Amino acid sequence: MFVRLRFSMLALFCVMALSGCGMFSTTTLGTSRPTSATHTAHSAPTPTPQATAVQNIAYPTRLLIPAIGVNSAVEKVTILANGDLATPTIHPWDDTGWYDLGTAPGERGSAVIDGHLDRPGGAAAVFWYLRNLSAGDAVMVTNSQGKTLHFRVTQVAAYPPQQAPLQNIFGNNSGKYLNLITCAGDWIPSQHQTTLRLVVYTTLVS
Repeated sequence: MFVRLRFSMLALFCVMALSGCGMFSTTTLGTSRPTSATHTAHSAPTPTPQATAVQNIAYPTRLLIPAIGVNSAVEKVTILANGDLATPTIHPWDDTGWYDLGTAPGERGSAVIDGHLDRPGGAAAVFWYLRNLSAGDAVMVTNSQGKTLHFRVTQVAAYPPQQAPLQNIFGNNSGKYLNLITCAGDWIPSQHQTTLRLVVYTTLVS
């Protein structure tokens, strides 16, 4: 399951704009497995900070979250011609995607990595257990220079698509942050999206 993000120059959210969220039939952030069918979640256009291209920096290559067994390759993703945030394409359900027009993990600002919640048919994808993280859990990113950056979860939150705090998720420059996003909640067939977007906020510790 993934989230789809519409930008108005980054009117980005619903995050994880992955193009095919699996059917979601839970009432609490995906506590039960999706049923069947695939879908894409959309977010309403919302103004957000201007994105800046990241150049000549160490980009993320691997994401590790020991508490939930995530050890995934990180692909660069950007905004598609239709305004959606792209999703991983090499291994769509197992890889995660770093928004490469934004901040790189370890740099000042809010880096964003998204990932699918589930696969077509309902099997768990890379971020299925993201909802189980708690404040204090470790999140690690290995970058293209071979350095491993250590982050700690500070908050896990879910928002209706139109109420997501985009500035905080994508544009908080007060520190060095990494925010992980995916979809959550109930699937709404008439709207082709889920009721919630899940965001895990983390802060660099070393």
